[in-house]
Order: sequence, then C-alpha cells, then structure tokens
Amino acid sequence: MFKPVLVAALVLMAGSSAFAINKRVAAELQRLDPEEELEQRCDVEALSRIDAARKDMTPDKVIAYTFEPPVVKGHTIDAGGAVFRSRQHWYHLAYHCATDDTALKVKDFSFRIGAEIPRSAWDRYYLYP
Repeated sequence: MFKPVLVAALVLMAGSSAFAINKRVAAELQRLDPEEELEQRCDVEALSRIDAARKDMTPDKVIAYTFEPPVVKGHTIDAGGAVFRSRQHWYHLAYHCATDDTALKVKDFSFRIGAEIPRSAWDRYYLYP
C-alpha cells in the first residue's frame, strides 16, 4: 500500500522550487520497500516536470493510484490513473517513469496532463484542497 503523505513530506524536505533529491530525501526513500520507493521517486519527478513545463501551475502533490493502480515492472512504473494538485485544484495525470537500479536516478520520464477533476468528485476519490 502506498503512503500518500510521504510525497508531500519529501517535497518539503527537498525544497519546493526545485524538487531536488538531496541526501536526506534519498535516505528517506531508501527506507521504503522497493516498489513504494520507485513510486515516491517518480511522483517527485512528476512534480518537477509539471512545474518546469507549466508556468501556470504550481504542483504540490501527486498521487499515482487515484483512478487505477500503477503498473510496476522492475524499475519502471506506468501510472495511468494518477492525479496532481495545483493551487487547490486536482487534475488527471498519466506518467511513465523508469529509474536506475537505485531507484534514485530517473532515466526516462514522460507525462500527460488531463482534465481538471470537478470538486464534486473529490470526496469519492479522497482528494482534498
């Protein structure tokens, strides 16, 4: 089971503007089981990529499993049912992420931002402001 609160804590530790993976964040990630470590690392990468690509958004949270469980194979995760939050709005997100053997260095990443999720659907998917 993934821990949705961890990404927010990792981002705060990493510094919200750069979403960097520093030694402290790397140590926290390595305490997780391998699949969860991969998901959390790729969620942080998604935050960074969205932030760089969309100046109109300020992403602060990614959840990889809101609409469907991510598919994990080795050091690769495909999260087709992900979401992210920006300025108290939630959006659909799909991403593909592959890391090296340590799960700390992202080797390949792509993403697609979908439609905004109506506030009327937030409770059903456990989303919050």
